[in-house]
Amino acid sequence: MKKEIFGIIMMAIMLAGCDPGTGHLTGVQGRRVFYPEVPLGMVYIPSGSYTMGQSDEDVPFLHQSRSKVASVFAFYIDNTEITNNEYREFVEWVKDSIMLERVYENALNLNVDGIVIKDEISDEQLGDMLNHSDVYFDESAGEWKVWADEFDPGDPYFRENFNLSWSMKGITDFQILPLVSDLYLKPNERWYNMRQIDVNQLTFKYYWVDIREAAKRGEVNIKRNGFKPESGGSGGEPTNRSLDPQHRDLKTPTTNFVGEPIGLDENLGWFNTKGENNAIRGHSNRGQFIIEEQIRVYPDTLCWIRDFTYSFNDPMVNMYFWHIAYDNYPVVGVTWKQAKAFSHWRTQKLNSWLSKQGMTWVQDFRLPTEAEWEFASRGGLKQSPYPWGGPYIRNSNGCMLANFKPMRGRYVDDGGFYPVKAYSYNPNGFGLYCMSGNVAEWTETAYDESVYEFSNDMNPDYRYYALDWDPPTLKRKVIRGGSWKDIGYYLQNGTRTYEFQDTTKSYIGFRCVQTHIGRGGTDFDREGGDNARSDIEL
Repeated sequence: MKKEIFGIIMMAIMLAGCDPGTGHLTGVQGRRVFYPEVPLGMVYIPSGSYTMGQSDEDVPFLHQSRSKVASVFAFYIDNTEITNNEYREFVEWVKDSIMLERVYENALNLNVDGIVIKDEISDEQLGDMLNHSDVYFDESAGEWKVWADEFDPGDPYFRENFNLSWSMKGITDFQILPLVSDLYLKPNERWYNMRQIDVNQLTFKYYWVDIREAAKRGEVNIKRNGFKPESGGSGGEPTNRSLDPQHRDLKTPTTNFVGEPIGLDENLGWFNTKGENNAIRGHSNRGQFIIEEQIRVYPDTLCWIRDFTYSFNDPMVNMYFWHIAYDNYPVVGVTWKQAKAFSHWRTQKLNSWLSKQGMTWVQDFRLPTEAEWEFASRGGLKQSPYPWGGPYIRNSNGCMLANFKPMRGRYVDDGGFYPVKAYSYNPNGFGLYCMSGNVAEWTETAYDESVYEFSNDMNPDYRYYALDWDPPTLKRKVIRGGSWKDIGYYLQNGTRTYEFQDTTKSYIGFRCVQTHIGRGGTDFDREGGDNARSDIEL
């Protein structure tokens, strides 16, 4: 009966969409009007052009940031660096999700001290742990099924096709602890026998789509006179026509790692009777561009010791990431890959909420490109060496304007010693804090000394996905802004340097950006909507 009702509802929806209309081209009707929103904690940066590169003397004489005009599309950027408390939310989410996964999986067959846990945790309780509807479509069987009749917690189909619901209704702590005990440190690794989570097991799995690889066309083999008649009739007249089997095959070699073809390997073209071909091509295996990642998410707290020899920084190792006193300080000790993983999790978090509200998804959170970072750092000022303008690092009262290394090691002259709170000092013209100093920041851009020579002038960027065995020079990523341990030169808007993507430092953090959806004008209030007059009056 449920399946019949569902079928009637679906048929009504389909018929409602078959409105004959007026016969004129109107576009798909009934779509909502979109109004963009600035994500919490972010600032809107309108589209603009600026002179990218060194705005002052090239002190090390590197010739790596030649001035060039660049244009950047509108985006949102965090008004502060990602803080310890914000990153800790990511760590806690990963911990809770792993625990939930262990409870579900281990409850199926675990026996602890003679207590069969499966008998204690019912099939109904396990079913409540999954997001499911009363009626679902079983793709493997090709038919609609009723959940109550089909659910079997031991069937891997259900865990593979239904996400965990973050609900453990009716399951007690007494039942849970034996199922998650392997997530804690072993007794011989515990400090004063305190039960603590083994942070090495806090691994985040996510996926991303390699659209740059998917966009590669590849080289196609075009055979001259590839569509030929075959003789065989009396007098040698043609009897049928056949296509050369190698005509329009992909000539590009396969990738050097997974062996998949580079380019559009599937011929979707159509020959008409005149021998013309529409030349449409596609991919035979879309899954090759869906990349799975797994990464440990807990910051490297030991970087405070590793970064400075003959220096006492043990207290920062012990307290900096987890103590509440440092909640609003920038997170450090994360690699470039960990920063990207945080951005993907943040995207999933927001889009999941939007889906529950019946709203459409928005652009992904990500690391800023080098060009976006510099444009935001300048704060709308032209040719200024620093986010606050310049040309000095002190204000008229002699106070330092950023957290860095003044003079020859007088760290406290700027009001800080190590990193300070992420909203310290005055913001720049866009309302962004600590774009110079405090902690340097990862960008999405791969580092190359000559990138300004060959990069585009529209949203300039350069990316390279380094193989594990690539030389270290190919694993460099651009960092910007300078940090609490850097001299004033690195605080300049146009100064660029690098760090290796797989390293952690006590002076490198990050902030996220999100590309704006819309025109990207200077007046955010006029973005979105369907007011034609607003769009005409640029």
